[in-house]
Amino acid sequence: MSEEKTSVLDRITSVVKSSAEKVVETAEKITDIGDGAGGAMHTMLTQSPTPPQAGEIVEGTVSAIGRARVYIELAPFGTGLIFGREFMNARDILRKVSVGDTIAAKVVDTGNEDGYIELSLKEARQALIWSDAEEALKKQTIMSLAVKEANKGGLIIEWQGIQGFLPASQLSSEHYPRVEDGDKDKILTALNDLIGQFLNVVIITADQKEDKLIFSEKGPQEKEEKEEKVSRYAVGEVLSGEITGAVDFGVFVKLEEGLEGLVHISELDWGLVDDTRSLYKVGDKVQVKVIEVKDDKISLSIKQLKENPWVTASKKYKKDQEVQGVIIKYNKHGALASIEEGVAGLVHISEFESEDDLKNTLTLGQSYSFTITLFEPKEQRMTLAYKKSE
Repeated sequence: MSEEKTSVLDRITSVVKSSAEKVVETAEKITDIGDGAGGAMHTMLTQSPTPPQAGEIVEGTVSAIGRARVYIELAPFGTGLIFGREFMNARDILRKVSVGDTIAAKVVDTGNEDGYIELSLKEARQALIWSDAEEALKKQTIMSLAVKEANKGGLIIEWQGIQGFLPASQLSSEHYPRVEDGDKDKILTALNDLIGQFLNVVIITADQKEDKLIFSEKGPQEKEEKEEKVSRYAVGEVLSGEITGAVDFGVFVKLEEGLEGLVHISELDWGLVDDTRSLYKVGDKVQVKVIEVKDDKISLSIKQLKENPWVTASKKYKKDQEVQGVIIKYNKHGALASIEEGVAGLVHISEFESEDDLKNTLTLGQSYSFTITLFEPKEQRMTLAYKKSE
C-alpha cells in the first residue's frame, strides 16, 4: 500500500476514532445522571443539535485529502465527503485546500452507502455568493466592476463569477447614451464603447431563484449629491441651460455640472409638438423655468416663458364664431385645426361618415372654415364644426 493511501487511511481512522470517543463520552454523562433525573435527560436530548438536512450549508474542518476526494469533519454528526462530480466541479478551489482548513459546503446526501455525508462545494459557493449579493443589496455597497458585454438594452457585468445586467436606464448621466434620433444601433455603438471600463455600481435586485442580478450606476452617494444640488433650486426660477439630448418625450437640459433637468414634450411649446428633435439640437442654449423640484429630479418648462396664446385668444374668439383653421393632425377623435399659433380646436369625427371620409374632406395643411362650438380658454379647449362650402 502506498504512503499516500496509508496516510489518508490513518487520518480517516483518527476522525472515526475521535467521533466514537465523543459518542462514548456523551453516553457516560447520560448514565451518570441516573434514572431519577428524567427531566435533565430530556433537556439534554431536546437541546442536542439537529443533524444537517439536504440543501443546508454546513461548515467543517478538512480532516483528510485523498485522490479526487476531500474528507471534512462535521462533529458531532460524522464525516462529510466531497468526491466524484462534486470534486471535479470544485477542483480549482480544492487544489488550494489543506488539512485543518475550515470550509463551507452544501449537503447533497445526508448519508451514502459508506456512511458519509455527501457535500457540494460549488453549490455552497453559489449559495454564499447570492447571500453576499443580498447583503450588498441591503447595505447598498458600492463596487467597481468591469463591463464585459453590451446589448441594445444595457450592459453585462460579472460579479464573483455570476453575470448581472445593468440596464441603460440605470446608467449615470455621464455614461447614458445620448442619441439624437433614438436609433437603437447607435445606442448599441455607444454602449459598446463602455466595454472594458470599470463602473461604480450597486446591486438593486438579487434573486437566486430567478437567477437575476441587476446593477445600477446610480448609487446612493450620487443620488444624495444630486438631491443636494436639486435642493438649491426653487419653483419659478428662470435659468440658462444647454440641450444635452432630445428624446421622444422631451429634451434634457444641463443646468450645471452633473445636473440635468427634463423639459417634457408638453412643456416645450404652446403649439403641437410632434418631434422634439425638429425644435432643438444638442448644444442649443435655452432659457427654462423650474416648474417642479422633487427628490433628485428637476422639471423644467420652456413654453411658460412665452406668452400663453390662449390668454390672447380669450379676447378674440367666442362660441358660434366663424374662424379659419389649418388641419395639422389627425387622431382617433377626429382632426386638429390650428386657428393661430398655439391655439387649435378639434373637429370631431362624428361629423363624417367614416375616418376615410374625414381625411378625404379635410386635408393636412389645408385651410377651411369652421364654427366654434365649445371655447374654454382657461382649460385650453376648443371644438369646431366643419362649415361645408356652398
